[in-house]
Amino acid sequence: MLRLAAFAVTSALAASAATAAGPLPPLTPLSRLLATPDRLTITVSATGNPRANGEYLLECNPVGGNHPEAERACDRLDALAKQDKYPFAPAAKREICTMQDGGPATAHITGTWQGHRVDATFQRTNGCEITRWNNLEPVLPGGRS
Repeated sequence: MLRLAAFAVTSALAASAATAAGPLPPLTPLSRLLATPDRLTITVSATGNPRANGEYLLECNPVGGNHPEAERACDRLDALAKQDKYPFAPAAKREICTMQDGGPATAHITGTWQGHRVDATFQRTNGCEITRWNNLEPVLPGGRS
């Protein structure tokens, strides 16, 4: 009987404490907890800007790594994801591209984004490739540096 009384008092105190504290915050969805974090290694060369060349780590959700514009880069990737665009896809094989030269800059991106493995190369060798590069700024440095 004493145990029953103790249980009743404990239950009443817990209920009043929960009411005073307010509702509990929503739980993080299980899929988010189990998801592979967005982590990309970006190697950039021949941009004409020594500060832009190099290898960078970009982590998103939460933002981290040594990418010089990590927060803006993650925001750009989030915006592309909301538009259901895969920013690492190669240019279409049968696409007609302007024959302009955007310079010798190259970039190689590897890692994981949105649960997908990434292994993409970027150049500025024609209009299609320049557009592809520019679409990924600031993940990649500005081609006009």
